[in-house]
Amino acid sequence: MEFNEVIKDRYSCKKFDGRQVEKEQLESILEAGRLAPTAKNLQEQKIYVVQSAEGLAKIDKLTPCRYGAGTVLVVAFDSKNVFVYPGEKRDSGVEDASIVATHLMLAATNVGVDSCWINFFDPEVAAKELELPENEEVLMLLDLGYAADGTRPLANHGQRKPLSETVRYL
Repeated sequence: MEFNEVIKDRYSCKKFDGRQVEKEQLESILEAGRLAPTAKNLQEQKIYVVQSAEGLAKIDKLTPCRYGAGTVLVVAFDSKNVFVYPGEKRDSGVEDASIVATHLMLAATNVGVDSCWINFFDPEVAAKELELPENEEVLMLLDLGYAADGTRPLANHGQRKPLSETVRYL
């Protein structure tokens, strides 16, 4: 798929048919996340693939927003392996994991897999429920799968503010 089409066509799928993402597609999606840029190339992202009934039940305890997806990626980062920016008020963890997650979503669209970025959950509870190492922080959950019949983007999906409202040249 042409890149501009990928960007334009991606939407937050709110109803999946329950099928797991096929292995070849999943590997392509995960590879796109692996190739995402990170500060100082620290690659602090940690991606957990949840497809088992037990794992999906844990996700369902964390959020009502799985929407029937048969595959969920948990995007986390190693908080002990981040770049601390000048002023020491911010570090690269959240932004690097966000870049990785964006690559995952766009790659999914590119291979015909629908997705939905989920942040309606408590990250600390998620890390405990999923038994992640103490140094890992969960950024988001990414529902992956195939849209159920009749599922479409929200009516306002294609509506965007003009650049003049969101961009300013200094």
